[in-house]
Amino acid sequence: MYCEECRVLFEGARCPVCGSRRIREPEPDDLCLLTEKEQLWSDVLRDVLTQHEIPFLTEGVMGAGLALRVGPMLERVRFYVPYSHLERAGEIAAELFGEEQKQ
Repeated sequence: MYCEECRVLFEGARCPVCGSRRIREPEPDDLCLLTEKEQLWSDVLRDVLTQHEIPFLTEGVMGAGLALRVGPMLERVRFYVPYSHLERAGEIAAELFGEEQKQ
């Protein structure tokens, strides 16, 4: 299932992030959370996804203002990809980081 608010895929009747029951089956263009990485590793993932022509959206966890105050290297970045590209993007991220990605 898919939660539009949190942009996460999950199994069950409730979003595990926000608890919403307003969920649905994912559609090909729905943005889905791929992973969250530190700033340094996010640059690597950006480059590799671009090389493989996988569209993505990034979102800072702290936000620009806080990141500027504490330092951009402490920022974490969330990566979202369309559902239609999620499987391939997950394989790429797993190869890069040697871990199972959030899906």
